[in-house]
Amino acid sequence: MKFTISKNQILDVLSKVQGIAGRKSTLAITTCLKIEAVGSSITISSTDLETGYEGNYPCEVEAEGTVALNARKIFEICRDFPSENICLNEIDNHWIEISSGKVEYHLVGMNPDDFPPIPKLERAAFFSIDAASFKKMIEQTVFIGSASDERRAHFNGVYFERISVEAEGDRVRMVSTDGSRLQCVEQPIGGGAIGGETEKVDWIPSLVPKKGLVEVGRFLPSQGPVELAFKDNHFVMRKSSETIVIRLLEGTFPKYDEIIRVREDGHILNLDKSTFIMMLKRMSILSSDNYKGVIFNFSDNKLTIVSTNPDIGESKEELEIDFSGKPIEAAFNPKFFIDAIGVMDESIVQLNLVDGEKPCLVRGEGNDRALCVIMPMRI
Repeated sequence: MKFTISKNQILDVLSKVQGIAGRKSTLAITTCLKIEAVGSSITISSTDLETGYEGNYPCEVEAEGTVALNARKIFEICRDFPSENICLNEIDNHWIEISSGKVEYHLVGMNPDDFPPIPKLERAAFFSIDAASFKKMIEQTVFIGSASDERRAHFNGVYFERISVEAEGDRVRMVSTDGSRLQCVEQPIGGGAIGGETEKVDWIPSLVPKKGLVEVGRFLPSQGPVELAFKDNHFVMRKSSETIVIRLLEGTFPKYDEIIRVREDGHILNLDKSTFIMMLKRMSILSSDNYKGVIFNFSDNKLTIVSTNPDIGESKEELEIDFSGKPIEAAFNPKFFIDAIGVMDESIVQLNLVDGEKPCLVRGEGNDRALCVIMPMRI
C-alpha cells in the first residue's frame, strides 16, 4: 500500500477519532486505525467495540492495500509534519514508512485482518435532522452523569423516541436521567434519506450510550442536515462520506411522561438567567460531597437561598421575584440548576414549582422543546 494525502485533508479526522481509539477495550488493536487505500481514496476506520467510525477521503493512491497504525502516533506525526503532503508506504511485515522531503518515520503496525468489523447497516430507515440542532440536543443530555451499576443501564444512555406533535409533524425526543434529575429535549425531523434504498419502518424507542453520542457530537457540522437511523440493535449517524455506528444499550427507561408535564396549579417564575446562575454559583461555594443541598425559600416576591455546611460555614442571598401565595421551602442541589441553565440559549429562565416535595421544572422562556426536571433533596 502506498498513498499521498494532504495534511489538511486528514489531520482533522485523526484528531476527532482519538476519543474512540483512545478508549480502553479488551483488544489492543482497537488503539489502531485501519486505513484502506482503494481506487483514488482511503477509508479510515476506528472502533472501541461499542462505537465504530468510517470515513472516506480522496487522495493519490499508488498501490492499494490495508494497514493498521497506532491512532495516537499517526495523529501526532501528521500534526507536527512540516510539509503539506504526507506519503504513507507499507514496506514489509506491517512496517509503515511516513515521509515527505527530509522527514521520515518508520512505524510498526498491526495485522489489519485482526481489526474488528464495523457493522454495515444496509437498508436502514434513515431520517434527517438539522446537524446544529442535534449537536445542541447532545450537549443538553449527555452532561447528566452515568452510573457504574450495570443494572441501571438507563443512567448510561440517552433515550430516543419518536413523537408526533399536532400541526407540526414528527419530532425526535431525547431523554437523559441520573435518578435525581431528568433532561428532555425535542427537535423536528425530516423524512428518509436522499438517495439509496431505505426500509420504510418506524424505529422503536432506544437507549444510545452517552459516551458514543459524545463522539457523534465531534463529527457534526455547524450547518446542514445529517441522517440518523436505528437498525439491528445499533444507532447510526451519517453525513457525506462519514458514518458512526453505536451499539445500543439493553435496559428499560423509566416512565417519565407525568413528571415533564407543566403543572397548571403550580407557580411559574421567570428569572434572569445570568443573575440566577451567578447567585447559584455563589451559594454552591460552600458545598461539599457531604453537603450538596441548599435551601430555596420562595415567599412574597422574594427568593432566599441559604447554604449551610457545618465543616465550612454558611451563606445567604436574596433575589426579588414575582411570587405570591403560600410560601414554599425546598432543598435542591444548586449544581443541577447550574448545569441545566448552562445549556440554555434563552436569557430568561422559567421555573414551574408546586411545593417543596414535588420536582421543579426548568426551561427557557418560550421554549417548548427543552425541559429539565430537578428533584428536591431531603436534608
